[in-house]
Amino acid sequence: MRVAQQAVARHRWFVLLMGFILMACTHMVQARSSQEVQSQPSMLVSEMPREGQKTFQLILQGGPFPYDKDGTVFGNRERLLPRHARGYYREYTVRTPGARNRGPRRIVCGGQEPTRPKACYYTEDHYASFRLIVEKT
Repeated sequence: MRVAQQAVARHRWFVLLMGFILMACTHMVQARSSQEVQSQPSMLVSEMPREGQKTFQLILQGGPFPYDKDGTVFGNRERLLPRHARGYYREYTVRTPGARNRGPRRIVCGGQEPTRPKACYYTEDHYASFRLIVEKT
C-alpha cells in the first residue's frame, strides 16, 4: 500500500511540474502587446520599391496576380502584426529582381474584403520585420 501512495505522490508532483512548465512556455510565446505592434514604422506607398507599388495596386484591383500563392492566408506565426482570427491576413509576393524564386519581399494585408484592406504591411526580409503602408500623410 505504501508503494502505491508514493507512486501517486510522484505522479501528482510530475503533473504539477508539467503544468508549471506549460504555463511558463505559454507566457513566453504570447503575442506582442497592441502598444508594441502600434509602434511599428510606417512607409508611404511611394517609398516602396516600384515592384511593391505595382503589387499594392494589383491588391486594390483584385488581381490578376503573377504567383499562385498570392492572396493566400498569412498565419502571422511570427506574431509581429496585430492579433486577428486566422484568415484575416493575406499575403502577396513583391517581385525581387534577380531572385530565382519568389524572393523575400511581401505585402501582407488584413481585412474582410481583399480589395479594401483595413491595413497592409510591407516586409523586405521575409516576415522578420514589417512596415505599415500608408497611402497619404
